[in-house]
Amino acid sequence: MKVLGIETSCDETACGIVEDGTRLLSNVVFSSIDLHKAFGGVVPEIAARSHIEVIIPVIEQSLEQALCTWDDIDAIAVTYGAGLGGSLLIGVMTARTLAIAKRKPLYAINHVEAHIYANFLTKTGNRKQLTTDSYQLRDSAPEFPMLGLIVSGGHTQLVLWQDHFDYTLLGQTRDDAVGEAFDKVAKIIGLPYPGGPSISKTAEAGDPHAYTLPKAKLDSPYEFSFSGLKTAVLRLAQKEIGQSHDFPSHEVAEELSERQRVNIAASFQHVAVATLVNATKIAFEQYQPKSIVIGGGVAANSELRRQLSSQLPLPIEYQDIRLMTDNGAMVATLGCYHVLKNQPEADPKTLGIEPNLSM
Repeated sequence: MKVLGIETSCDETACGIVEDGTRLLSNVVFSSIDLHKAFGGVVPEIAARSHIEVIIPVIEQSLEQALCTWDDIDAIAVTYGAGLGGSLLIGVMTARTLAIAKRKPLYAINHVEAHIYANFLTKTGNRKQLTTDSYQLRDSAPEFPMLGLIVSGGHTQLVLWQDHFDYTLLGQTRDDAVGEAFDKVAKIIGLPYPGGPSISKTAEAGDPHAYTLPKAKLDSPYEFSFSGLKTAVLRLAQKEIGQSHDFPSHEVAEELSERQRVNIAASFQHVAVATLVNATKIAFEQYQPKSIVIGGGVAANSELRRQLSSQLPLPIEYQDIRLMTDNGAMVATLGCYHVLKNQPEADPKTLGIEPNLSM
């Protein structure tokens, strides 16, 4: 059973094909990130326009990579939320049209949930199809009960799965997602977008204990907040350059020394990651899951991996980085389980988008 997955929730136009929820046949991603760098973040109108231009070639390339024709595809899965409205609309309308034209069942996919399902891929293409052989996949699929930490530019959530489609949202961010906080702090201290990789690289030369930054104290141990931490970084940077709190944030970076910059990056990263790891550790101790999985682009952060390894007794297998950032294969994988577990199909004539969709 082969499912084609379409992902257009933000600035990546992606399509992947997965067989039986475990075998990766293709994964094609076109990113418009270079168009957004000058603005320090994703511009929704630019992202949507890029999707329109490349979505059909991306789908065609995915089929070609997988050595598949439309006759080989059993179903189509598409992200319908959460994400940018204009971007989601392009993917959903394309999937709806293809489902009708090719007479394929259509499945509506939650983008956040799909990030976790990328961890179920354990095999690559067959002997005739070798384009995915370079992927370093997990040795085995996660076991239930499964604790999932989703960390990306738009989401920070901690979720407990008892089985497929049987999960409880333990907690999520009350304001900025952790990836968003990385982007904003990077901008404050003069690092390029996207902020996650920039801060991670810069922090390697810094002292994570050079500055004391606050951790949010919330009623639930599984809730997150990064807005206060972001503001604390701004106030720290202003103080370090000898300015008051009303000094313009966009002028702070040019006044910082390189030593201040690397130390602020390292200190911020240490506290942001510790916030994630503390909640994950508490959830593990309370629920004793058989596996812990991480999804989303921030899962590539080396400090996050280091702290998780030191704080948790259960080893964590990480997927290939190409399957942690937004991609079509994760959508196709979750689509496979929609088919296998007899989840309801979406109506290709009426399926809409839900930009604020939650778990």
